[in-house]
Amino acid sequence: MPDLLSALDCADYFSLLELKMYKCDLRKAYIMHVKTRKLALIEGITAGILFGTSAIFIRYLQNLDAFSIAFWRLIIACVVLAVLLFGLRKVFSFSLVRKNLGNLLVLSLFLGLHFIFFISAVKDTTILNATVLVNTAPIFSLVFSFFLYKAKPSSFAVLGITLAFIGVCIIAYAESQTARASLNGFSPRLKGDLEATLAALLEASFLTYGRKIRVGMDIISIMLPIYFLTAIIVGILGLAATNRILELPTTMESLLLLIGLGVLPTAVARTLAFSSLSHLKSFETATMALMEPLGATALGIVLFCEWPIPIFAAGTALILAGIVFVSRGES
Repeated sequence: MPDLLSALDCADYFSLLELKMYKCDLRKAYIMHVKTRKLALIEGITAGILFGTSAIFIRYLQNLDAFSIAFWRLIIACVVLAVLLFGLRKVFSFSLVRKNLGNLLVLSLFLGLHFIFFISAVKDTTILNATVLVNTAPIFSLVFSFFLYKAKPSSFAVLGITLAFIGVCIIAYAESQTARASLNGFSPRLKGDLEATLAALLEASFLTYGRKIRVGMDIISIMLPIYFLTAIIVGILGLAATNRILELPTTMESLLLLIGLGVLPTAVARTLAFSSLSHLKSFETATMALMEPLGATALGIVLFCEWPIPIFAAGTALILAGIVFVSRGES
């Protein structure tokens, strides 16, 4: 426990919920803080791995546009969380949603635009470029947290983010060499690269803005309205951009792919990532998402027998080392 932690700054170190529960008993609050932080790290890492399935599902959905894919994945996520809410017999607080409606709308706008730009990026450039560029989110999140909330990262956190990002770049190089050797790669397109970068910016905005309201709300009660509002926003934007109604999946294959996309990287991974904000800073949660290239590569091995070149191991080691440093860092 930090030696110089005082009652005056304990509210900055621990969550308000922990302090109320233990009446500012710093020792008990610290034990609670460590346990819940470990759980948040597990949530973030699990989310990062499952995010790796997103680009693969999207790449197979070539017959649907970005707006339709984003809309239906959100609707499916809503159904999953609604069933979970009913199954767990949790009480849904409409009054709390009304109270935070403005914040939820802002978060939904960020999330909707993130989905649209990321899905477009996967369609317009390589999966490699899309996943690497979208994982620049920790850098944006670090900057936002510092300037908006004066959240100063520890030296461990800065070192961890740097190592993890270098690891992602090494994996990018390894995968590009593999693609070139197999003659299956294709040149990235500037439009898709820009879309992926914008998706990273919006992801960082979503996490940074969302952290302040995550602590006071149950995760399912907050994510269900976010997914629902995001689906409405995506539907409106899709209608305005394409001047036609959203497309429906026309084959069983497309339907199954959408269900997979709506369940794994959306209902499960996205919810876990947002849940981790209760005890992680936004840039820490974004760093956990750097597990995405590892998850995508593992799926490539299982589904397509695409083994990366040995240098991939170096990138993997750096990402894991970076996550360890971030997990140990406290501002």
